[in-house]
Amino acid sequence: MRLNFKNIKDSPLNLMRQAGYSYVGRDERIEEEAYERRLSSGDYPKFHVYIKREGDFVFVNLHLDQKEPSYSGSPAHSGEYEENEVLQKEAGIIKKVFSD
Repeated sequence: MRLNFKNIKDSPLNLMRQAGYSYVGRDERIEEEAYERRLSSGDYPKFHVYIKREGDFVFVNLHLDQKEPSYSGSPAHSGEYEENEVLQKEAGIIKKVFSD
């Protein structure tokens, strides 16, 4: 699920922390920052967010990772990428933090 914001009030790092996310790292090749919010004490399930800044715009890509990759060396895993009730609710939290 993609969310777009313009002229945010604070850094994406601070806003994502307010939404309960932890910073994972930055991919310099594609200029994206990654964040996650775990839903249990284990590594999965978790919300996973990629953020890219372009000028005054911030693009947020949100999905839900259900479990770890199935095959060794494979980046693919079971996840929710399209709009559904769980992602809608989480998107609402992120929108509120970024818009307040």
